[in-house]
Amino acid sequence: MKKWWRRVRPGILAAPIFWVIFPLVKSLRVTIINRQHLDDTGEGKIACLWHGRTVIPAFGRFFKNFWVMISLSRDGEMQSLIYRRIGFNIIRGSTGRGGARAAAESVSVLKKGGKMAITPDGPKGPTEIVQDGVLFLARKSGAGLYPMGVACKPCYIAPSWDRYLIPIPFAKAAIVMGEPLFLAKDATPEEEEEVRAALEAAIKQVQAEAERMVGRGQEVERKD
Repeated sequence: MKKWWRRVRPGILAAPIFWVIFPLVKSLRVTIINRQHLDDTGEGKIACLWHGRTVIPAFGRFFKNFWVMISLSRDGEMQSLIYRRIGFNIIRGSTGRGGARAAAESVSVLKKGGKMAITPDGPKGPTEIVQDGVLFLARKSGAGLYPMGVACKPCYIAPSWDRYLIPIPFAKAAIVMGEPLFLAKDATPEEEEEVRAALEAAIKQVQAEAERMVGRGQEVERKD
């Protein structure tokens, strides 16, 4: 019974989950700062946001024709069905399974001018620490790394490793885009580390700006 349920669960639950979260996010009062950074220009772009802040930009359909990388797990299958319903293009694979193929496909998409949304602290953390995967994509493709901050008030912050944000209906939300960073194909390890640290700091900066826009700045500072 358990094996049967694991097999059919993605197809059964994907639509109900979508129709619970989609109208919730569409009810939000969202302000987007520097949205022009992700307009179509013919150049590859990587939007970088923390793993726990994905629900609003994903379900809000604010950014068109984006690609996302989703794992080959059972949970990934359900996520893939939901994200296709939202309108994303999907690349299947992760650090655990199918990573090399997914990375090669992602680089190809970016070289052709595609846009990807990446959680550089995912898929398992540690939270708000940029991992090597997004730097690999930037180096191989030449795509810019665009920091993104997402905040909402009121909201619920789940007690998970990524402090996943779940908005309250009709809440005030903000998405802030930052200036791009680039990693040269011939960058030294020291130069790559500089870009990694700069990207991490830039995401934290736009995240803090988004928090202030919705009135959560002081609350976040007290909590941290």
